[in-house]
Amino acid sequence: MRSDWVLDVLADLRSFAHANGLPKLAEQLDDTALIAMAEFASRDERSAPSGHAADTNKTGGHLVLVGRS
Repeated sequence: MRSDWVLDVLADLRSFAHANGLPKLAEQLDDTALIAMAEFASRDERSAPSGHAADTNKTGGHLVLVGRS
């Protein structure tokens, strides 16, 4: 199951928080996105067929969107 939409929503919320003077919320959303990516990767590794690496490109591109500015 693709989880990109969750990261997109978190990135949108972070942008809103940052644009509206809510830096602590923006920072917390950064942390939340990192946790989500780690959990998605862990879940994908557990569900990958034995002997094959999970597809880590599903969420990898979102680091730029949710990174601290």
